[in-house]
Amino acid sequence: MERMFQEANRLVCRWDGETLIVEPWGENGLRVRSAMLREPEDTDYALLPQERAEAVITVGEERSEIRNGKIIGVMEKGKNSGAVLSFYNSEGKLLLAEAGEDGALNRRSRFFKPVIGGDYQLAVTFASDPEEKLYGMGQYQQDFLNIKYCNLELAQRNSQVSVPFLLSSLGYGFLWHNPAVGRANFGANTTEWFAQSTKQLDYWITAGDTPDEIECAYSAVTGRVPMMPEYGLGFWQCKLRYWNQEQILSVAETYHQKGIKLDVIVCDFFHWPRMGDFRFDEEFFPDPEEMVKRLEELGVQLMVSVWPEVAWTSENYEEMKQKGLLVKAEKGIDLAKLFNENSTFTDVTNPQARDYLWEKCRKNYLEKGIRLFWLDEAEPGFTTYDYDNYRCRMGTQAQVGNLYPQLFTRTFYEGLRREGLEKPVNLVRCAWAGSQRYGALVWSGDIHSDWKTFRRQVCAGLNMGIAGIPWWTTDIGGFTGGDPEDAAFRQLLVRWFEWGTFCPVMRLHGDRLPAERVTGKDGRQHQHTGGPNEIWSFGEENEKILAAYIRLRDAMRPYTRRLMEEAHRYGRPVMRSMFYEFPGQECCWEMKEQYMFGSDMLVAPVLYEDAMEREVYLPEGHTWTLLHDGTAYEGGQTVSVKAPLSVIPVFLRDGSCRELIGLI
Repeated sequence: MERMFQEANRLVCRWDGETLIVEPWGENGLRVRSAMLREPEDTDYALLPQERAEAVITVGEERSEIRNGKIIGVMEKGKNSGAVLSFYNSEGKLLLAEAGEDGALNRRSRFFKPVIGGDYQLAVTFASDPEEKLYGMGQYQQDFLNIKYCNLELAQRNSQVSVPFLLSSLGYGFLWHNPAVGRANFGANTTEWFAQSTKQLDYWITAGDTPDEIECAYSAVTGRVPMMPEYGLGFWQCKLRYWNQEQILSVAETYHQKGIKLDVIVCDFFHWPRMGDFRFDEEFFPDPEEMVKRLEELGVQLMVSVWPEVAWTSENYEEMKQKGLLVKAEKGIDLAKLFNENSTFTDVTNPQARDYLWEKCRKNYLEKGIRLFWLDEAEPGFTTYDYDNYRCRMGTQAQVGNLYPQLFTRTFYEGLRREGLEKPVNLVRCAWAGSQRYGALVWSGDIHSDWKTFRRQVCAGLNMGIAGIPWWTTDIGGFTGGDPEDAAFRQLLVRWFEWGTFCPVMRLHGDRLPAERVTGKDGRQHQHTGGPNEIWSFGEENEKILAAYIRLRDAMRPYTRRLMEEAHRYGRPVMRSMFYEFPGQECCWEMKEQYMFGSDMLVAPVLYEDAMEREVYLPEGHTWTLLHDGTAYEGGQTVSVKAPLSVIPVFLRDGSCRELIGLI
């Protein structure tokens, strides 16, 4: 009986209980699935159904091929496995190959290790090219843009976002289409993908001639962001936390009086009576409708924080528990979070729980005029990340947990679409592959306010874009710490603010010092509110600098709108690594402290304390004009430019955006 054979439009291998399927998926892409003692499932975690592509398949006894556009998949008969896989581009160049059996070592590239009484641990091993460079994989708090030789946890944490898509300098993109907690190890000898608990192997690979071609192919099969609404192009104000509606209105009125355009103001967490009530506390927000109405008169949108967390004291806890809408602990009591109160999380893998959550928010927020939601704790943020001790409807967190933030975002995207909103935007603390199609604007979590952390955000934002999440931002100034009266922190904040002007969304946030206690009429202590965090909180001279950058951001709207349209139509990142725009210039593949904001702005943020100049590489073949003074330079050289506190070096490509010169 044949081991390898063609079945309809796909190449199949059956051997020793394993069913291995390779089939065309999208333009220039192949999807690979494998399962033991069962047929692989048609999961749609991130990959969208595709129109049938006509693959060219040839079957042989020892070697078979499947070709879809620019990619060729090869199955070769194995000794200890049904087949060993490798992938080539249309010119016959090897892109990626399984590690194989290694002779007398007697290994398997696809190793399903049974978990007694359950499913499988899975390890998939590929050969490694030491010269290869790898990018993407989401957001990890580290200084690496090139993640080759990194060992990455495939798990969601506060400030860590696992989006398992990578782009290779060899000319391919690879999506690990498995939401299990695990790891990816990009070693010198092998590349290994590991899942703690899973039912099957599932990945997607594409070939392309440029990073842009690969990125657009990836977004075509996982979905693209909606078009960013106009309010996403301007400046957003936030702090921990505006604890009553008078504060929110006062801040918005002050921006208006100063003539500074404010697009969004955020009402952060604990505006509710109890965690999981999903509504305003009437004591501190007695008239939300009037608050929203006045903000709209000022041209400001209100965004409201929603957590999936439900405290035992919440008015909704008993009903949600009775209906099975909460994440359960496998052992012990159903307790997942210790933060102010004992609590657990809404099980967003359960469609009924998603409907319940949205209905509460529709009634208590949407009907009061609120259209923007900040989806915090989206990992979700367990007190201890014991993934195997929490079970959802779809399985344990160990098996499906990385999907949680995508489904949390989907809850609000689909709810808003049902209410007629065409372009939902959800600010969210975490994501997975496919989150972008649900309007996910990811921010980099509760990061610290220091220069090392600041530098890490540049790599984080660039790799998130490569991982398919073009809407990304940070807490300008960092979240944890920072005293507005401290001169050293003021310098950090100004540099961060300048850089934030050239991020997909510009948003000022942070838990500043000193904290202020909040006490209710009944004497109960509520979550504290952080210190001042408005642009006038950091000194008069710094306020002038910050206001100038808000005005610049406003003047950039036509350009930023174009970038958002490219993200929507083609899936292109808004922040782009240098190699994305200039793949033919080898040095661009190594640069992690400068980048392209779209195709026409080269941004070189000042990332070191007390630095007042920096070196910038200007790609050859172009003329580059400094944004702040109009000085022109020929490309193909590294230049040293002055960068006083009020200046971030930004260069305009070939005479573009000249109307912005001199605005800072």
